[in-house]
Amino acid sequence: MTPHDTDAALPDLADHSPTRSPAPVPLPEPQVKQLLAQAGIDVPRGAVAAASEDLAAAASGLCAPLVLKGFGPGIVHKSDVGAVRLDLNARDQLAPAAEKMRGELAAHGLEPAGFLVEEQAAPGVELIVGAVRDPSFGPVLLVGLGGIWTEALDDTSPRLCPVGRSDVEEALAELRGAALLDGARGRAPVGRAALIDLILAVGGPDGLVERLGDAWTELELNPVIAGPTGATAVDARLLLAPGARTPNALPPAPPRPAHVPRGPGAGGRFTDFARLFAPRGIAVVGASTSKSTFGNMFLTQYRAFHAAHPRPPRLVAVHPRAHIIGGVRAVPSLAEVPEDVDYALVAVPAAACVEAVRAAAGVPFIQVMSGGFGETGAAGAELERELLAAAEESGTRLLGPNCMGVYAPAGGQTFVGGDHAAPGHISLVSQSGGLAGEVIKVGERRGLRFAKVATVGNCADVTPAELVRYLAADPETHVLGLYLEDPRDGRALFEELSAARRRLPVVALIGGRSAQGRRAAASHTGGMIADARVWRALARQCGVALVDGAGALIDALDFLDLHARRPVAGAPDVLVVGPSGGAGVLAADVFDAAGLRLGALGHRAQNALRGLGLGAGASLSNPLEVPLGPRGRKDLVRRAVEAIDAAGTARSVRGAVAPFTDVVAHVNVQSFATYGDWDRAEPSGPSAGLTGLLEYVDHIAALQAGLPRSRVTLVLRNAECGPPEVFGDVRAAARASGVPVYPTMEAAASAIQAGKAAARARTGAAEA
Repeated sequence: MTPHDTDAALPDLADHSPTRSPAPVPLPEPQVKQLLAQAGIDVPRGAVAAASEDLAAAASGLCAPLVLKGFGPGIVHKSDVGAVRLDLNARDQLAPAAEKMRGELAAHGLEPAGFLVEEQAAPGVELIVGAVRDPSFGPVLLVGLGGIWTEALDDTSPRLCPVGRSDVEEALAELRGAALLDGARGRAPVGRAALIDLILAVGGPDGLVERLGDAWTELELNPVIAGPTGATAVDARLLLAPGARTPNALPPAPPRPAHVPRGPGAGGRFTDFARLFAPRGIAVVGASTSKSTFGNMFLTQYRAFHAAHPRPPRLVAVHPRAHIIGGVRAVPSLAEVPEDVDYALVAVPAAACVEAVRAAAGVPFIQVMSGGFGETGAAGAELERELLAAAEESGTRLLGPNCMGVYAPAGGQTFVGGDHAAPGHISLVSQSGGLAGEVIKVGERRGLRFAKVATVGNCADVTPAELVRYLAADPETHVLGLYLEDPRDGRALFEELSAARRRLPVVALIGGRSAQGRRAAASHTGGMIADARVWRALARQCGVALVDGAGALIDALDFLDLHARRPVAGAPDVLVVGPSGGAGVLAADVFDAAGLRLGALGHRAQNALRGLGLGAGASLSNPLEVPLGPRGRKDLVRRAVEAIDAAGTARSVRGAVAPFTDVVAHVNVQSFATYGDWDRAEPSGPSAGLTGLLEYVDHIAALQAGLPRSRVTLVLRNAECGPPEVFGDVRAAARASGVPVYPTMEAAASAIQAGKAAARARTGAAEA
């Protein structure tokens, strides 16, 4: 028996607002089915009758078995209120079934407006296909196991609309129950093409979702019965937006608008952020003559940072009475700063920020680092609206509030203190100033160099989407990192990341993906973040690598900075090579959990390895065990990998012979510490142990130089067993040769996965 309506509803991806908006209006199912049919979606043949005595005549052209449903105001989940009957084998059963249904509905205080009778669909795999309007990301499509399994298993996969065929194929493949679509226990597989066509008719370009425009809030087809020859939407629910006109017919596909940057306060215009990152002059509001404030701290940081800058920006303080603060000229207000001041940093109490911003006419960019706005509640949200209005009045673009500043060594911008650093090619957009500072300082200590970093806090005006658009076209930005909690305009962010996917590798850390994290994000930036599954969908569709934790973000930026421009495919294969069989086995577990594949070594490769003296009494497999220690050959790992590469034993997703795209070489520092005479330094140089490690790194560098179609990564296990400087010395030597270094297999696996995501995005290839 096939249920045509269940207790299951579309999983809630849209309700992120702490306040309830007016309730959406359900459209009667017969009208929904008409719209589906007009969109090219298969629905059961059916007929409508207002009264039970008219049902037999209405169903005269239908074939049994039949399904009877009641529809009308308040009848949403039909099974809950007795508004559905299955397996009616004769037309004369319809009227009695309708009267019984009317009585059950009356017990719930409901009165049917009419009845729908349909031909009952043949059994098949039951799926849910739906869409919700996310308040930030806009229309989101969701597919999954349907019927009674929707809520029981929560086996669903979302994608942001509009979706393409490859998006749908990937979404279906992600389901835990995907094997049901291929046939199970002797059942025939479903017709994939027909199912995908149905899903595209809902959420694809010019599909139902786009054609309905803003008139809807939620659409649910549950279940969709998928069989060997087709897919049929046997039950459907459409909720109209409050105040929307009832569509009597499906509107034509709207014209696809030209892409324009969007964001609160942007007015649909493109902002050139060049002067944000390289201002001619900088003004600091909030320094004091009598106490240490954030304003004083920023003045001190700028002065130290500019001391070694070849062309430092002009620095001005803003104070109502003082003429000089901390050796910096002061003016009474932002209205009196020199004309070449392109950026102002405001560090005064929240209540004073509005007037400071209102005086900023002529200053292209103003950053409010102060907190106390939307992240604090209703009163703060009102103050934030006043702040935005003041920025619009003065014609300035506002960053923040509730953020720290901008960092761009080439342009003289900083908020993290310390000496002037060399510029690089990594850029970062962060809603957290503290986390951005952590990424900068820890990253620079590890050898990373940054081009442009912007903190945006509550995103009252300038949004991450706008900055992504600018940085994607920035010739100095080769890699982009994101830390986001509530992007404020997720639809624009999706569009900008989609446009940039082949040009710029992006790695993102999202705060607030858990229930507790969402509460923290709300108190931090004043926003409620979208469901974690929506972020995963955005990442898959845009080729963005998602990471967990600030350390993983830095690891991935390191990997992409060194490897992103290497012409390497995104196939999931990895070769792991180094000492200790146990370490190799554990590495295999780590990479498997990360979704990476340790491909087998073929006979040619194994014979080549035996020629190097490897494999005596042991199998030659991946992970490959190669003896490596302070008294052994430091070139053996390099020669082994070169032999494997020459044999061409890794296979791509299409079965063609290809080199391994990623090689992970690992070494146990503990063995060098125990047997390498760390404490007996040679008169002319470092200890024998460190010398041996550096010699090994030289061979790893030569290996990378000789493998243009592969990325080499070094894992320095148990580095704490050596002297404190060993990890830094080895990392610096390896990084100078284009090889990233990590302390654990887990860190390496996360970074490599980010690299593969970037490679797939660049080539447009689907994940194997």
